[in-house]
Amino acid sequence: MKNFEEIIGDPNVSVFGSSEQLDIEVDVARYISLARLTLAKEKVVGICEMSLIFCDEDAITKLNEQYMGASGPTDVLAFPVDDDLVGSGRNPDNGGRGPGTPSEDPEMPALIGDVYVCPTIAKRQAGEHNQTLDQELALLVVHGTLHLLNYDHFEVDEREEMQAHEREILTEFFRLHPTGDK
Repeated sequence: MKNFEEIIGDPNVSVFGSSEQLDIEVDVARYISLARLTLAKEKVVGICEMSLIFCDEDAITKLNEQYMGASGPTDVLAFPVDDDLVGSGRNPDNGGRGPGTPSEDPEMPALIGDVYVCPTIAKRQAGEHNQTLDQELALLVVHGTLHLLNYDHFEVDEREEMQAHEREILTEFFRLHPTGDK
């Protein structure tokens, strides 16, 4: 059986993470591993980067209002950086949805995008969804990362495909990287 490090994919794929909120302690390294697993499962290869930021309700509210035209806080926001690389710029031979072949300059990383997650919203939703906070945060990390890779959920078939990928990735993650969170 492969261990987690063998599964997380191309070492040239970087995920940078930070917690910019003080309300809830977040194991940033755990969720960076999950984002890397998501990118690996989607066959993202090459020199590329994404960011995973855990922020407070004020910050996510401002982002939601400024960029999404919505009012109030939300649980997760995803901002693809280079639309040309995500989707149409992928390497079809790899069968993935994200960046496949790095830009012409092999030293210049492709920028996948940024995912913002609000742990206080996740904590409220975890109770509503009968899940642990870890399970809810994990779902939001996968959901946001898949959005960076051109997944969407507006149409029923798109939603079903995205949710199937989320379940598959989360099942593998929790099998390989369990937690004591109850």
